[in-house]
Amino acid sequence: MNELTIKSGPNSSDRKEVPSVVIRFAGDSGDGIQITGSRFTDTTALVGNDLATFPDFPAEIRAPIGTTFGVSAFQINFGSRRIETHGDVPDVLVALNPAALMVNIARLKTGGTIIVDSGTFTDRNLKKAGYLENPLEDGSLDGFSVLKIDIAKLVLEAVKEFGLSQKEGLRCKNFWVLGLIFWIYGRSRQNTVDWLNKKFASRPEIANANIAALNAGHVFGEVSELGDGIELYSIPAAEMPPGLYRTITGGEALAWGLVAGAELADLRIFFGSYPITPASPVLHSLAKMKQFGVKTFQAEDEIAAICSAIGASYAGALGITSSSGPGIALKGEAIGLAISTELPLIIVNSQRAGPSTGLPTKTEQSDLYQAVYGRNADAPLVVLASRSPADCFDVAIEACRLAAKYMTPVMLLTDGYIGNAAEPWLIPTVADKKPFPVNRDIDPEGFLPFARDPATLARPWAVPGTPGLEHRIGGIEKEVGSGNISYEPANHQEMTDIRRNKILGIAKDIPAQIVESGDETGDLAVVGWGSTYGPISRAVNNKLAEGKNVSHIHIRHIWPFPENLETLLRGFKKVIVPEMNDGQLKTVLRDQFLIDAKPVNKVTGQPFKITEIEDAIDLALES
Repeated sequence: MNELTIKSGPNSSDRKEVPSVVIRFAGDSGDGIQITGSRFTDTTALVGNDLATFPDFPAEIRAPIGTTFGVSAFQINFGSRRIETHGDVPDVLVALNPAALMVNIARLKTGGTIIVDSGTFTDRNLKKAGYLENPLEDGSLDGFSVLKIDIAKLVLEAVKEFGLSQKEGLRCKNFWVLGLIFWIYGRSRQNTVDWLNKKFASRPEIANANIAALNAGHVFGEVSELGDGIELYSIPAAEMPPGLYRTITGGEALAWGLVAGAELADLRIFFGSYPITPASPVLHSLAKMKQFGVKTFQAEDEIAAICSAIGASYAGALGITSSSGPGIALKGEAIGLAISTELPLIIVNSQRAGPSTGLPTKTEQSDLYQAVYGRNADAPLVVLASRSPADCFDVAIEACRLAAKYMTPVMLLTDGYIGNAAEPWLIPTVADKKPFPVNRDIDPEGFLPFARDPATLARPWAVPGTPGLEHRIGGIEKEVGSGNISYEPANHQEMTDIRRNKILGIAKDIPAQIVESGDETGDLAVVGWGSTYGPISRAVNNKLAEGKNVSHIHIRHIWPFPENLETLLRGFKKVIVPEMNDGQLKTVLRDQFLIDAKPVNKVTGQPFKITEIEDAIDLALES
């Protein structure tokens, strides 16, 4: 079976052409849902579709099989037009057990397609999922097109020749489903076949079994009558700028951006981190980049991780650490140390739903206060926010530039959605980016470790061991210029003012705030930051097409704000701020500019839908 001729499906003339499709794969956390989604994503990217994904992990490490707590999902929106979100509602739901159907059925659009593994709808599994009756038989799914297949039975039949146990054989059912979906949407299997052969090179029987399951699912689509409402589709390639593309997640883009930024600064990276969801992918990616001089250290705890990064910066490397909100809280005292010593440090905060452990696998934007205000005393640092997986690359470079030039910690905000989601990325040429090498040409004559560059207010970066540049630094307040310990009241006031003014002065060195879409003045500005970019952008453009006077402003530089931001905001009659928190950017805007910004809040652990932003726009314009 694994030697079946690979083909992409029927001629495109036999298929219904549509501009975009949203598919949601769901099943138990042991069903390989994330692999299924990733393989469909890569294959779809090769076809030339634009896309956006949303991996939706369960919070439980290993919930009881068949329970709603253990449901894992992966959603992909792909099409021939520009794709900016993972899609409000799926057109297709693939549910590999009753729990997956129970958790996800409310998301599916009316009249959508459901593909289920009917063999899992046993009395025991139905009870574990919370069903009183079998939804495949009680008429509750009559509003949908339902394709019921005993996938488990067909998979075991397809792989029996490879001598696998029943447990191992059933693990192949995600590839059987993938084969069927490839058939429905006219996708080639070859890329997945190659991937399986490479991944399981040491276990060819596993590779062959999965390939057999993939082909069996495809053949099932070819030879079966799929039923009423189940059509075959064609999605043309999207019009995209020419160049070399790959799919990229936010975690990967951050890692590559940090390496590129360090290269542009002529520095080497030291990355000290402690594993935490959803920040760990950055550590995983950087650990594979030793060829670029990257040193990674998995510390015993969050405090050790950041202190090792501070030590590396003191020694002349670019120290970087990462975590999520709870870990950032533990790093708080050490962040204050980096601010006091005025050393470059990049702190990646991959936000998740809180407080405390909260919803560790769900997304949120609730660490903005923590980033801007969350340290003891007056301790300012730079805060940046990426807006999409691909944008993480450029924001990481900007973080490197500002940290090295201004001798300051920089907190880079991303979130669980950005970190795990994927989109096509036009691979840039780093040679085209302007270098910003660190100036280490320091005259030992009269050297003072806290003398200042008059333009940036940054102190010199003196590497220990350099003759004539011997100095000491620490957490106790320093005397202006000399760096000697000082308890003088006037000196503390002056040092506090200098640290504040250094950070605020960075506003002169960052791009002016632009309007993403719409006019620079008008009735309503929708202001966002971070991963709300996609739904805000699509919602605003939809309302512009309806003739509404609305504009989209998205802020990358959170602290300090761009110099023109206040003037820009005052050009609008109303301002609303959609955030996945209880209104944090809204409060900071009011604090800084006395702007009567109105909140649009969502703290469900799920990203905004386009329709939610559209409703907020309509309400704001009507009130």
